[in-house]
Amino acid sequence: MRALIVYESMYGNTREVAEAIAEGIREARPDAAVVCRPVARATLHRTGAVDLLVVGGPTHVHGMSNALSRRVAVSVEARKEGRIEEAHEAATTAAGPGLRKWFHELPDAEPGTSAAAFDTRMDGKQAGGAAAGIAQRLTDHRYHLRAEPEGFFVEEADGPLRSGELARAKAWGASLL
Repeated sequence: MRALIVYESMYGNTREVAEAIAEGIREARPDAAVVCRPVARATLHRTGAVDLLVVGGPTHVHGMSNALSRRVAVSVEARKEGRIEEAHEAATTAAGPGLRKWFHELPDAEPGTSAAAFDTRMDGKQAGGAAAGIAQRLTDHRYHLRAEPEGFFVEEADGPLRSGELARAKAWGASLL
C-alpha cells in the first residue's frame, strides 16, 4: 500500500491534520509507505505510483483558496504579533502553486486508484468548505473516492484546531483503508 497526502496550509492547521491522517494510515497499515507533502513539494509524477491520494486544503471564501485569498491570508498573518512561524508558513504557501494550479497539472488516475478529500474550516452554516471542490477535482481526474469529503474544524480563521480534531483526523485516515 502506497499513500500520498498532499496539502496546502497557510497557518499550520491543515498541515497538522494531514500529518494526523498520515499517522492514522501508518498505524492502521504498518506496512504502508506513506508520504505527506505540501503542495509545493508534491511532484505530480508520484501520483501515478500510489494506491491512495489524499488531498486537503484550507477553506477560503467558502471554498478552495486562490492566489488572492492566499495573499490576503499572508498580509493578515504578518500583522499579528508572536506568530512568526505561522507567518512564514503562510508566505511560503502563498508563493507556491496552490491546489488549484496543482490540479490543473494533475494527470488522470490509473484505474483503481483511490482518493479522499479534506479541508480545515470554521464551524457554521455560512462557513463553507474546500473539501467538496477538492473531491470534485479528484473525480474529474478519474480517482475513486473512498470517503465523503471531510472537514476538520478550527476555532478561528487562523486556528487553532478545535480540541479533538487531530484524533478525529487520525481515525479518518485509518478509515480510508
